[in-house]
Amino acid sequence: MPGSSLHQPVAHDSATLYVTGEARYVDDIAFPADGLHIALGLSERAHAHIMEMDLSDCLASRDVVTVLTAADIPGDNDASPVFGDDPIFAENTVEYHGQAIFAVVARSAKAARMAVAKARIIYQDLPAILTIDDALAQNHYLETPYVLTTGSVETALATAQHTLSGAIRIGGQEHFYLEGQAAYAMPGEAGDMTISVSSQHPTEVQHKVAQALGVPFHAVTVDVRRMGGGFGGKESQSNLPSIISALAARKTGSPVKLVYDRDEDMRVTGKRHDMLISYAVGYVDNGRISAIDVDQALRCGMSYDLSQAIAERAVLHAHNCYAIDHMRITSRLCKTHTPSNTAFRGFGGPQGMMAMERIIEDVAAALHLDPVVVRQRNYFTDWTTAKKAQLTAYHMPVRDCIINTLTDQLLASSDYVRRRQAIESFNQSSPIFKKGIGFAPVMFGISFNKTILNQAGALIHIYTDGSVHLNHGGTEMGQGLYTKTRQICAHAFGISDDMVKITATSTGKVPNTSATAASSGTDLNGMATQHAAETLKGRMAEYLSTLYQTSADAVRFVEGQVHIGDERISFAEAASQCWQGRISLSATGFYATPDIHWDRDAGRGSPFYYFAYGASVSEVTVDILTGESRVNQVDILHDVGHSINPAIDLGQIEGGFIQGMGWLTMEELVYGDDGRLLTHAPSTYKIPATSDRPDEMYIDLYESDGNRSDTIHKSKAVGEPPFMLAMSVYGAVSHALQSLGQYPDTYPMLNTPLTAEHILMTAHQMKASG
Repeated sequence: MPGSSLHQPVAHDSATLYVTGEARYVDDIAFPADGLHIALGLSERAHAHIMEMDLSDCLASRDVVTVLTAADIPGDNDASPVFGDDPIFAENTVEYHGQAIFAVVARSAKAARMAVAKARIIYQDLPAILTIDDALAQNHYLETPYVLTTGSVETALATAQHTLSGAIRIGGQEHFYLEGQAAYAMPGEAGDMTISVSSQHPTEVQHKVAQALGVPFHAVTVDVRRMGGGFGGKESQSNLPSIISALAARKTGSPVKLVYDRDEDMRVTGKRHDMLISYAVGYVDNGRISAIDVDQALRCGMSYDLSQAIAERAVLHAHNCYAIDHMRITSRLCKTHTPSNTAFRGFGGPQGMMAMERIIEDVAAALHLDPVVVRQRNYFTDWTTAKKAQLTAYHMPVRDCIINTLTDQLLASSDYVRRRQAIESFNQSSPIFKKGIGFAPVMFGISFNKTILNQAGALIHIYTDGSVHLNHGGTEMGQGLYTKTRQICAHAFGISDDMVKITATSTGKVPNTSATAASSGTDLNGMATQHAAETLKGRMAEYLSTLYQTSADAVRFVEGQVHIGDERISFAEAASQCWQGRISLSATGFYATPDIHWDRDAGRGSPFYYFAYGASVSEVTVDILTGESRVNQVDILHDVGHSINPAIDLGQIEGGFIQGMGWLTMEELVYGDDGRLLTHAPSTYKIPATSDRPDEMYIDLYESDGNRSDTIHKSKAVGEPPFMLAMSVYGAVSHALQSLGQYPDTYPMLNTPLTAEHILMTAHQMKASG
């Protein structure tokens, strides 16, 4: 019997299924011959009244069974996660190009799509606000701007030795999960409904479907075995296909499926929020920043979705890992007639941190300093040397900082100083190709902003052959959560991983779950799993110690055996004996993150249980004639505490960096003047391909004594923090372009994404200034 796999590089539990094509997603589930398909009727206007709508030709089309509109909803016409402001079907007014107005239910997907095109809708156009600038000009907000302040910002700016100001436009991002939004509704008896869906939040889907159907939550069961990617895009956006599928199943009495195609998915769903962030900074000669005034404007779309919480996290990460005594962050939630933007890996944190890194680069250029030096002079102090905990802008003590030590290690291992000097020499003699090197640190808070969401449950059954059935509220989207929790469960019982079977997340097994988001999947569900296992071990130990006439303390679970004093029996035999003794071999576990609290109105609290740290160095080459850029080398040192599974964690770090690199360099969302998304397919929206991977990537896990907080096996979250490591690419491109102007006085005020066009135009401006 092999020993514990905990802290070992175990393969993903579905790895073989992935590569052989045997992994089942929603659209792979066996579908009955009488099953029905749905196509959505979408708005062709960004903002308009619906004056007339005639769907008779749709209904008369071949193989069409029925059509659905708002009139067919017995309960609430709402798909929103929080605020009740996102209708399932628009009724009188449409508020974005691509908003669902009706649905056609037919015997085939093709028939449904053909019928949708026959709808006749007459609109009366209304003024449309499409951009952040439009919304700012008209004060068109979802709510009153939120302001968080620490210190005396205006006084500190007025008395600062030096000041500068600027702004950065940060682009949005399409999730581009490989599996699109998909839901399959199966009607049951007595009004029950079972939904199989690609969702990060089965409980929310359960609630929204039940509310739309007008039934109690217990009448709806939601199952999620796996997703083909999520990245936040299936936290709330999966509500709509689930609800519409359930409405169709209720109306027809048949199984119904709704699977978006790629164009439809990109038109209907929200993205990462693009932002316009302006700043004013006060600083001294050595680069120490005394004050910052930041204004964050987010394009939220036509409704809240999760924008309030996303904006809040952008605020809370506006200073990244820097101790700024005087800081004000203003957050503006711009209401626009575009799809409601939503959660995306980092949840607002990347945008807030990107602006801070731009500030550092700007100050460094003004002072003729290496940006790394300016960073180091503004860092929070490491906990090992701090005389007392420093405070964030929201007054949370920073008790686990390691960014100084981590930075020193990475600068040494990457040979940063020598490479920077060599690059600057190279640029002096290379008129066409310019190189650049950038550095970026990350300090990312781990926990949901909303304290009540930081809870999880698990369910474990032990069978009499010693095999174990595990279920919990977390969902698997390829990130390896199931693999890690299986390792945790197996380790607790002292058995091999293959003795533990983890099954599809289901609201019928573990209720009232939170979304698998905020990088907290393993923290929450892993701990709940361990608690359930410890409960079962306690029961078994108590019974076996009595049976073998010893103490419960003398019962140990080791390498597939149970040691009971001097006796040794297999885990399977122990399970069988407990069953024969009428001991329950089923238990639930529950975990709620301790020591967190947040007062949004006061802008004070400790919303995070701990921080995850990391840093990266990126080297790029820029072609001045074309604007094309390539990342040549990346060095990463990232903190995951005591890694539960190094292979999974390294994969998350590499994938997070590449996805972040795509966001900052090539992924560009373009809307037409009519509000239509123009980049709605792989032909017009570019994500990183394998050929875009940096030529050399060196990724190391930071070695430490583990998380200082009491997390599962002293590990740290790894889902979101690595995404921000790609900020070093921005610094590298900026460094390359600085050689074109009167270096380093002229700083390239780059926005993102750093497309070839944007770099080329900036290069021309830099050469003109030089």
